[in-house]
Amino acid sequence: MDHNQLLPFERNRYYVGKLLTSADFQTEQTYGSHKRRFLNEMMFGSGIICGLGVYSLDDLTIMVDSGVAVDGCGRELAVENAVVCKLSSVEGFEELEGDRITLCLGYQEENVHPVYTVRGTESGESYEYNRIREGWKLFVLDSETMPRPVQPELEFLAAATLYADEDYQVSCTMPTQTPCGALVRVDVTVRRLRETAQPLTLKAAIQTPAFFGEDGEHQWDLELRELCPDGEVTLHYLLRAQAAPSPECVLLADSQAIQVWVGEQERQARDNFALRAAIVSATAEQLVDQAVASASLEMRSLSGVDFVPLGEILLQRTRSAYLIEEIRTLGVRQYIRTTASLPVREELERWFRPEAASAPEAMERGNRLQAQERYVEPIYATGLCEIPLDANLRRGQVAYSNEIVHGLGPGTVYVSVGVEYLADDPKLNGVGRSTIYGNTALFPGEQTSAPAAELAVKVMNDRGSFVVAARLLEDSSQVLLPLRWVALVMPGGMEETKLQSLAGKSIAAVQSTVVMATRESHYFNVRFNNMEPCTLTYELTEKDSGTITSDGIYTAPGREGVFEIRIFCTEMPLITTYAYAVVKKRDVQQTEETPQE
Repeated sequence: MDHNQLLPFERNRYYVGKLLTSADFQTEQTYGSHKRRFLNEMMFGSGIICGLGVYSLDDLTIMVDSGVAVDGCGRELAVENAVVCKLSSVEGFEELEGDRITLCLGYQEENVHPVYTVRGTESGESYEYNRIREGWKLFVLDSETMPRPVQPELEFLAAATLYADEDYQVSCTMPTQTPCGALVRVDVTVRRLRETAQPLTLKAAIQTPAFFGEDGEHQWDLELRELCPDGEVTLHYLLRAQAAPSPECVLLADSQAIQVWVGEQERQARDNFALRAAIVSATAEQLVDQAVASASLEMRSLSGVDFVPLGEILLQRTRSAYLIEEIRTLGVRQYIRTTASLPVREELERWFRPEAASAPEAMERGNRLQAQERYVEPIYATGLCEIPLDANLRRGQVAYSNEIVHGLGPGTVYVSVGVEYLADDPKLNGVGRSTIYGNTALFPGEQTSAPAAELAVKVMNDRGSFVVAARLLEDSSQVLLPLRWVALVMPGGMEETKLQSLAGKSIAAVQSTVVMATRESHYFNVRFNNMEPCTLTYELTEKDSGTITSDGIYTAPGREGVFEIRIFCTEMPLITTYAYAVVKKRDVQQTEETPQE
């Protein structure tokens, strides 16, 4: 019986005076058996339910235990007693060509119980078989040529090529949809295209605007070292999705950020990398259910085979004889999980997972964690802040920062602000970090990257925040003034408030100023200081200054200029920073980057 002959279902319609023939009774039986087999296949699939172990009794003989299985057509295969036979007597053995064979169990019907028929004179036969016995048969196939189940093509995964040349192809694969805040696996597959290819080394800085890497940053530093697979190899990595939904996410890397060596030869990626996905408000179970159920009936009908593999047998063969060397079942047999086997399964699974802690132990551990997480009132706080400088700002003019929450709550708080910079320090025999509080012009010998400015701080005591003002002491082309602030609670001046949760927390753009061409795109990655990564909001501070997605991918407009991007924590808008895009036309940018002779 072919698999697709189960459908459509058709049953008898009875009415008074209907003449019933043998065809009607056959239809009655066919309807019930086909309906049962259809449900078996759709609900349970194919595989072994119990028993059917395969053993070698000697070098020539095998034994198959009694047991039950269901094939790919939903037909039950019940082996009522153990079977012992010579392997050479199993169907298909004479046609074998290899040393690795698979023992299979298939469905077989047999006509039994012959009886005398009263209409035998018309048909020429005096006897007819009265019943059909549903049975089974054993047969063997070459493992190399054995048909395999074809998995339905589900719209569950998205893939993109990271690098490709005549020697290697490197691709990335991940689910098209990921639950909010969930860990998701990303597979990197390296396929070797030529046998003469030298080992591959690849380094790629992949921007992940809506996902976090192991270090909590929106960047995945992929590194493959000296890979030379025989065919292909797949490596697994983990990323964590952001907490908020995002219907259009992308993992991207510029071709310049992909470094490749084949042997000792350095090669260049030809194309940019982009892998599109989405973050949705759904559970992993819901996404998997949706993907599995998306397979149509035609797709499922092509995926099964009409037999059940029982085990793989390795042979030692000569021209006229054979010896059974080994029988393997792990990875060959497919099993069906039933409700009846659930208690035994749970009992056995306990050997592979730790038991839950007892109530006293859990309470003691909870008390320890609570003691560790008990809040300690801060008496000081520090952090970094930035003052955006307009391109037309000149000497003597004043620029202001946004309102900054110091996290010490309302009350009398002292705040000091200084310019922090890196410079060569001969006493350290290297680079040292320094901060100048006050007028930077009083230290003329210091090589600071920030413009000389006079600083002042306005503290809003009742609001628990402050604003920094800077008056330029010289003309400057800088667009950003980075500062270090320190806040100190005066005696008796601190009160508890929810703003204390923001103490010392800040964000900063990893690359605060970017020079780019018109219509070009760039991802503004953010560094989190003294806080866990959180959902960010990106916005442009002026109209017609380009576009920016919710994930922080900025696309420059068609005109030149300096454009400001504001970045802040969605749930804590007072934690904010700025980034700037210096947009120039392609020919102007290339002229400036070309060194003068």
